[in-house]
Amino acid sequence: MLKHRGFPGRLPGSDFQFTIRRANPKGATPIERRERRNDRKPADRRADAAFMAALWEYFGDQPFERGNLDAGRLNWLFGREVLPHDDPFDPENYEAMLVIDARAAAAAFPDATDWDASA
Repeated sequence: MLKHRGFPGRLPGSDFQFTIRRANPKGATPIERRERRNDRKPADRRADAAFMAALWEYFGDQPFERGNLDAGRLNWLFGREVLPHDDPFDPENYEAMLVIDARAAAAAFPDATDWDASA
């Protein structure tokens, strides 16, 4: 499992995890799309925005390996702002490649980062 050195481990001042410490010996937790409803807590929304900003700052528009990124946090973005890059895509593989859809990310999280500078 690739560890993304320098990537934030969690949202500062919270228990919202962005990375995992070690691979699960039983296999990676599957990545699957989770619906974001309008009634989500503000803290959850801040965690999504901070995670998306960290992904953009770290990877930009380049494909990236899932590695030690937390599947639970990725699930909230997967299928919208974060898309599979591999074809076929294996959602249970730590080496699966992902890519950010910058337009979708900018629409969903306009204040998360400076999307125009890199679009």
